[in-house]
Amino acid sequence: MKNKIKIFRAMHDITQETLAQEMGVARQTILAIEKGKYDPSLDLAFKLARRFGVRIDELFAYGEEFPQGSKIRGGIPENRDAPHEGRTT
Repeated sequence: MKNKIKIFRAMHDITQETLAQEMGVARQTILAIEKGKYDPSLDLAFKLARRFGVRIDELFAYGEEFPQGSKIRGGIPENRDAPHEGRTT
């Protein structure tokens, strides 16, 4: 499963180690998820999305690609085609 964890870590200026500690997992787990070698549990995926303040589908893409229109603008990821509470497009 593709993901944007590395991008969000950079945007939030946190290390793999810090994120791992916050999530209660090993740093190697974060590394494996970022490289697409390990798919997180649903619980961990939701924790990661909450940590970065995004919807789970903005952080993870099931299949080949992220939805068309999904992008990062101004440090805030957004999908112009999907409604989101509190977000204007």
